[in-house]
Amino acid sequence: MAEPGTSAAGSDAGVRIEVCDVVDDALVGAFARLHPQLSSSPPPDAAALERIVGHPANTVLIARDGAGEILGAMILVLFPLASGLRAWIEDVVVDESARGRGIGAALNRRAIEIARQAGARTVDLTSRPDREAANRLYARLGFNQRSTNVYRLDL
Repeated sequence: MAEPGTSAAGSDAGVRIEVCDVVDDALVGAFARLHPQLSSSPPPDAAALERIVGHPANTVLIARDGAGEILGAMILVLFPLASGLRAWIEDVVVDESARGRGIGAALNRRAIEIARQAGARTVDLTSRPDREAANRLYARLGFNQRSTNVYRLDL
């Protein structure tokens, strides 16, 4: 897990990537605005965000502009397996108004850096085929599309 408050500059000079360790009204509002751009599930409320941010396997990264507004977010999950420490990237979202500025790339690069520093053997993620720009980004960052089947059981 990264140190709280650690940041790295994004491709956009006015954007900084931060490890989120505090759930406040700004974070709740940002997820209320960003999450519907990613998923049809309801956005997490403050209690859910407390569980997410506070979970020891999770590193929540946020992208802020120079004025402090949250423009994007993602969750990096680190978990030990018999085959070694693994990392998984989930819930990557950049506000529609800020896309194309390198924010998604900056979030992913920071997550990869944290995973590498933690000793993870791999970083995995999934992306729907219709998210064409995101899929191009992952390929540019060096992710390889795997020949595997993804199965889901709804509970």
